[in-house]
Amino acid sequence: MHWAGDAEGGAPFQVRDPSDPNRVIGFEVELVDALAEAVSRRLGAPLKAEFVQYDWVSLPLGLDKGDFDMIVSGFEITEQNRTSARFSRPYYIYAEQLTVRHDDLSIKSLSDCRGKLVGTMAGTAADRMLNREGFAVTAFEGQVEPYIDLELGRLDAVLLDTPIVKYYGETNPKLKLVGERIGQGSYGIACRPADADLVAAIDEALGELIVSGRLAEILRRWHLWNIDQEALAQPPNRPAELAGLGFDAAGRPLDDGQFETTDVVDVHIIAASAQQWTFGQYAPLLLGAAAMTVRITLSSMAVAVVVGLFVAICRLYGPVPVRWLALGYVEFFRGIPLLLLLFFLYFGVSNHLDLSAFATAVVGFGLNYAAYEAEVYRSAISSVPNRQWEAARALGMTDALAFRRVIFPQAIRTALGPMTNDFVALFKDTSLVSVIAVRELTKEYLILSRSSMKFVELGLLTAALYLAMSVPLGYLSRYLERRWGPR
Repeated sequence: MHWAGDAEGGAPFQVRDPSDPNRVIGFEVELVDALAEAVSRRLGAPLKAEFVQYDWVSLPLGLDKGDFDMIVSGFEITEQNRTSARFSRPYYIYAEQLTVRHDDLSIKSLSDCRGKLVGTMAGTAADRMLNREGFAVTAFEGQVEPYIDLELGRLDAVLLDTPIVKYYGETNPKLKLVGERIGQGSYGIACRPADADLVAAIDEALGELIVSGRLAEILRRWHLWNIDQEALAQPPNRPAELAGLGFDAAGRPLDDGQFETTDVVDVHIIAASAQQWTFGQYAPLLLGAAAMTVRITLSSMAVAVVVGLFVAICRLYGPVPVRWLALGYVEFFRGIPLLLLLFFLYFGVSNHLDLSAFATAVVGFGLNYAAYEAEVYRSAISSVPNRQWEAARALGMTDALAFRRVIFPQAIRTALGPMTNDFVALFKDTSLVSVIAVRELTKEYLILSRSSMKFVELGLLTAALYLAMSVPLGYLSRYLERRWGPR
């Protein structure tokens, strides 16, 4: 059973373990493990839940593509999301909570934010609420950045889901919560629309976890249990489910003293990661991601060099229709965004060709950069004087032999500098592949930094790795220019 989430999102959903950054922990991780145990008991066979790291904005596309079986990543049950997925019953009830700076006395509720700048996370219920009400909004890709900008005074307030607030708003002494919780909603497990049997099995397992008190135990362990969770209890087992969630038959919370949760998670888990993670723990993770970056870059550049040379030859020496086709190739791939190309290839074309994420990245980058390499080759070949062709023909060479023995060796020396620049640019552009589920260096940095707030320390190491990969290319280029240049 493969389930997907984005560890870049952070606590309490999925986050790297402070004691071991190789591990992903979170209340949803524990929930899925408990569901797998419950389903295993029903099936009478072991069932293991395997986590798939996926970019948050691409989760619905990955589900439809079949990269995993279900989404468990704070995915909201909304009418819009129901159009592309079949949801389980809710496993958590959230609300929106407003956070401001500790010394700000002018904001006591959301209505006081008129004319002020409010931060949130893009695509969330809070984002939709703020835009619907006409507030001035700054939407971020992650849940960490709004609180950083609020603390620095770049925002006046932040509105986000209560689980996020618990770990990023309440724990910051420079911030405070104001107003009541508003805009209640629910998280559910999203499956493909055709997976009715899977959703039914999940619903049964969730009901079992609720009645047994296991779900409440997980929520209490992660400091997420509150009176809102009463809404999780559903007929026909509502009385038993209320009891399992920690409420009486009337929906009133039972005495907290009845519930003893062992091994409670430190609500300051992010600060704990910053203190516990050493260079020896996170450096291997970044090095492994850097190796993936190198693999993608070398493979993609090999494709670009070969395809680019073919396109350049077609432009220079092919018949008129072929020249126009080659020109169309160059203009097309230089004119479309690389991110759009990766999305199209992975979520569109690869559905029919069964390409892996890595293969899709290599094809996408190779085709895109081939357009640039074709122009580099064309310019370099055109710069070779015509008398070189004439001299080669005078020696009895065919045009093909003259190109291979005389023209191209001279052209490649001119092309070497621009090609090196493209190679270095390709190293940096590989950061885009995280949207198609490839965990390269930049994605690993974002996950680790948002799990520990060590943006500077991890950023410097990441920058050093990029420099270590790209700077030697410049030295190699200059060495070859000296070796192959005129003496």
